[in-house]
Amino acid sequence: QVQLVESGGGLVQAGGSLRLSCAASGRTLSRFSMGWFRQAPGKERQRIAAISVSGGIYYADSVKGRCTISRDNAKNTVYLQMSSLKPEDTAVYYCAARNNAYASSNAREYDYWGQGTQVTVSS
Repeated sequence: QVQLVESGGGLVQAGGSLRLSCAASGRTLSRFSMGWFRQAPGKERQRIAAISVSGGIYYADSVKGRCTISRDNAKNTVYLQMSSLKPEDTAVYYCAARNNAYASSNAREYDYWGQGTQVTVSS
């Protein structure tokens, strides 16, 4: 079992920055591919960034150039640095772990999820 706890969300003005953290316990994250997803009201959960076991990184077009995903295996934590935030980035952000070397785009293929952290960007 892996427990994931996100933190770092909040209310920020457009153009601002936030760093989300996803701390894991139970097992080492180095063996998991990790994804950051977000879900806005009335919309499907969308993967916005992911990092594979080997360190391969993916970003959705909607956040490319504004987000950086990283992992600190020593701290068993994954981060999502977000900058130049826009009102359309407002959503609940989730981290997820997949017990597979490949960071799938399909949320159903992730094995563990955090509880989510709210990000609200005001205009």
